Amino acid sequence: MNAIVAVDKNWAIGYKGSLLVSIPNDMKMFREETTGKVVVLGRKTLATFPNGLPLKNRTNIILTTDKEFSVKDGIVVHSIEELLEELKKYDDDMIYIIGGDSVYKQMLPYVDVCHVTKIDHAYQADAYFEDLSKNDEWKMTIETEEMTYFDIEYTFQKWERVSNKK
Repeated sequence: MNAIVAVDKNWAIGYKGSLLVSIPNDMKMFREETTGKVVVLGRKTLATFPNGLPLKNRTNIILTTDKEFSVKDGIVVHSIEELLEELKKYDDDMIYIIGGDSVYKQMLPYVDVCHVTKIDHAYQADAYFEDLSKNDEWKMTIETEEMTYFDIEYTFQKWERVSNKK
């Protein structure tokens, strides 16, 4: 299973329900990586998408405790157990956890690969991804050359689980 995330230098991912910054090349990489795949996200993350609708050309699985919640073109599950049961229908390498922070936290133990856009800046934030560099279960296996979008420097990184204590 994969996770895909954009983080700042403190591993922050969001502030007041929004991404910290929008980098077109990061959005392009996200689209290329997840199109035709299964994306797993929380209801609040879904609400930030255009018109609050699932992403096109992907199987969208939304995790929410709201039993009344439903969405066109999305599969709604209400617990991690129900989510894990639903995910058995798909190949592990086709599944991408895309946020937000509580979904990342709950699903990280099941993830083997993290696709990280690492932004060389510290933003004001209230949502975070686990700092994989401080976790000996994870190792960075790929890092691109540094890129720049206006004054924002960033790299694409691939982190792989080296041991799994599931």
